[in-house]
Amino acid sequence: MRGVLTGFTVIWTVTLAGYLIGRTRLLGPDGTTVLARLAFFVAAPALLFTTLARSSVSEVFTPALAAFVLSTVLVAAVYLTLAHWVWRRPAGEATVGALSASYVNAANLGLPVAAYVLGDPSFVAPVLLFQVLLASPVALAVLDVTTTGHRPSPRRLALLPARNPIMLGCAAGLAVSIVGRPLPEAVMRPFELVGSAAVPLALIALGMSLYGSRPLAAGPEAVERYVAVGLKVLVQPALAYLIGHLALGLDGPALLAAVVTSALPTAQNVFVFATRYQRGEALARDTVVLSTLAAAVTLAAIAAWLG
Repeated sequence: MRGVLTGFTVIWTVTLAGYLIGRTRLLGPDGTTVLARLAFFVAAPALLFTTLARSSVSEVFTPALAAFVLSTVLVAAVYLTLAHWVWRRPAGEATVGALSASYVNAANLGLPVAAYVLGDPSFVAPVLLFQVLLASPVALAVLDVTTTGHRPSPRRLALLPARNPIMLGCAAGLAVSIVGRPLPEAVMRPFELVGSAAVPLALIALGMSLYGSRPLAAGPEAVERYVAVGLKVLVQPALAYLIGHLALGLDGPALLAAVVTSALPTAQNVFVFATRYQRGEALARDTVVLSTLAAAVTLAAIAAWLG
């Protein structure tokens, strides 16, 4: 419980600061876009580089991760199916919606929750690695392709990783981890300093975007918003429990880790991605806000039930 409360307190305090900045127009009319781009192109790649450079790839493949990945894929598939066949959304908007419904806040909220609820912050490391090594690159590749307006050539597809700073940061960090020789502290410290700004920049940009928004407003997109939130905070952890307990035979800390990590709210990075590619910004913003509110209750209930 303490970790849940601590994590959410941090998130909402920084987001509130961003809201006040947006309300007072302190950074001008383009402040949200500028901060989101700074997070996407500079701070987030630095954070992912340092995170992966200090991680062990061998820690990724755990039974708890298998339950998390399967629940994530199933939830994303459900949203994509609805977006394509029911709501008739283009690929870019559908991709942002699928991320909103399945991409968890494994960094600034997942770490304290893992430390205090699960008793070991390393439980969240495999989730973070899966998201930055597989989920993010795939989604960003789709967004990159769909925003060009023309059919991509094989050469363009091959060069996508080299054009995306998130992918470059992941690849560089993974290379350092595989080599097994840590870089000198003088080399790592600048990346750590810049990377430490990624989470607050994203949260401030999110808070600034909230001024004038109505996350509970009725409208043609309200159903998509609530479906994404429901999939994120209810369906995904339920699937993780069923898969982990019934299919994989997990129990104890491993099962709790799979369910808790799946119940984490939508990551603010989804809003950063949406803003960068100008696809589904309102959906991403509202889902981050509402899922973060709802997940506070869900995580507390899971901790009391399985903890």
